[in-house]
Amino acid sequence: MPLRVRPFTVAIAGGSGSGKTSLTRALVEAIGAERCAVLDHDSYYRDLSDLPIDQRARVNFDHPESLENGLLADHLQSLRDGRAVERPLYDFATHTRLPATTHVEPRPIVLCEGILLLAVPELRSAFDLRVFVDTPADVRALRRVQRDIVERGRTVQSVVLQYLQSVRPMHEHFVEPARSTADLVLGWQHTPAEWATTVVDLLRGRLG
Repeated sequence: MPLRVRPFTVAIAGGSGSGKTSLTRALVEAIGAERCAVLDHDSYYRDLSDLPIDQRARVNFDHPESLENGLLADHLQSLRDGRAVERPLYDFATHTRLPATTHVEPRPIVLCEGILLLAVPELRSAFDLRVFVDTPADVRALRRVQRDIVERGRTVQSVVLQYLQSVRPMHEHFVEPARSTADLVLGWQHTPAEWATTVVDLLRGRLG
């Protein structure tokens, strides 16, 4: 069934480990999964299968050029136009894109999370509401260490090295400056449910 209104796109940005995924989940719960289409910038990392395995881990994954931003922009536009998309699936253990995709149908609210969404002009302009989750560096770093070890099979040494070599400098160069382009900045002291309430209040007219 075609949508009666043009989907409303929401960017959820912030540093790595800031709480973007927690906010996205809280928003889906608050709004209803049947009314939300969800994309994540991480799914659009470039396929590195053409590189030797030892070279893949040395790629700067926190730089905008490591992602297919044009493809994400196209998918956002398709969803806004009422067309379904095939979201890529990325294997973080091998740094390659999987053959399978995830089918995403257009919904009244399109949520997209990623650290660099507001740092890439063609993506920033694709959103009707730009949200930035502002979390201190030490909290973000600890969360990232925990996530990469538990969910991505990384070692503590590799996570710390990556943080110092690329995560921190790229945050300072791209992510933090883009904070000024956000329509809404959320403080880390609040819970994801409280964040979601704030965002939903802004979306109230779109939700009916």
